[in-house]
Amino acid sequence: MESKKGNPVVWFEIYVDDMNRATRFYETVLDVRLEQMSDPTDQSMNMRSFPGNMEGFGVSGTLVKMEGMKAGGNSVTVYFGCEDCAVEESRVEAAGGKVVQSKMSIGEYGFCSTVQDSEGNTIGLHSMI
Repeated sequence: MESKKGNPVVWFEIYVDDMNRATRFYETVLDVRLEQMSDPTDQSMNMRSFPGNMEGFGVSGTLVKMEGMKAGGNSVTVYFGCEDCAVEESRVEAAGGKVVQSKMSIGEYGFCSTVQDSEGNTIGLHSMI
């Protein structure tokens, strides 16, 4: 089997119950602006996209509110890149989330924090400092 070039993840979706609450959480913690992104063929789905460059390193994705997809309790953790994850971690509780594991060293791979968003999803914050 031939190995693929590049990183294995190309997109992510984080399912939410309250789109406005979740949007405020991510915009506050990550200091970004999420944009409305809708599927013109499916009006039952509400999506807000994270900023991203499709030609750049890494991946982008969306928050999704969709019938039948409950927020929280998932088994996949998405890590958001940060300059210093302690900065984003410091915004989590005021934004309606919970710090699960404060910034900790992961050796030569930098540092990470684990938090729960306003919807109960577990996400990671990663930085090299």
